Amino acid sequence: MAAGTATQQFVPIERVRDGIVVLKNGELRAILITSSLNLALKSEDEQQAILLQFQNLLNSLDFSIELFVQSRRLNIKPYMDLLQARSREVKEDLLKIQIHEYMGFIQKFTEESNIMTKHFFIVIPYFPMSDTQAKGTSALSFGLGGNENINQTAFESARIQLEQRVATVSQGLTRFGLRAQKLGTEEVVELFYKLFNPGEQDRPAPKLEQE
Repeated sequence: MAAGTATQQFVPIERVRDGIVVLKNGELRAILITSSLNLALKSEDEQQAILLQFQNLLNSLDFSIELFVQSRRLNIKPYMDLLQARSREVKEDLLKIQIHEYMGFIQKFTEESNIMTKHFFIVIPYFPMSDTQAKGTSALSFGLGGNENINQTAFESARIQLEQRVATVSQGLTRFGLRAQKLGTEEVVELFYKLFNPGEQDRPAPKLEQE
């Protein structure tokens, strides 16, 4: 039987730098988390205006983007822990009983209703190319090893280009009432950790070692 292969070998991510995902092939990704809006609550004219602005945004881009919706079962543990701590502080017996009854109601309601939370993301790519890659050979490397000064210069140049794309998308979203924020390094790590470890949603992602 062949020896087991580390899971990391199947993940195309080399590292995360300054909130930017660096893939093993040298490509970069920035991830925006966005607010949401409910079209059903808008008038017909407002719906048409929002859809038109979204269409204009997509048509104005000269690069591709990926829309990603993450659905998770609502985690009520932090709220329940807060209520439990509050009940220990309360001196009045009647208020203690009310808190415990309320906790039971919340627990039962969430179990029966299967309440989900949704987060909305936009993934923005950048494909840096060296002269050799333009001729069909190798991509730039932003990882460890080699000449770190050259790697850092190449990364900064590519990062500026990617940040410009991020700004373009963010500004386009504001035109129809959405807010967007680029994820930082720890937030990106948290996102991918929970994507690859769906059974550990309550567990924080391991901290990155600082270089």
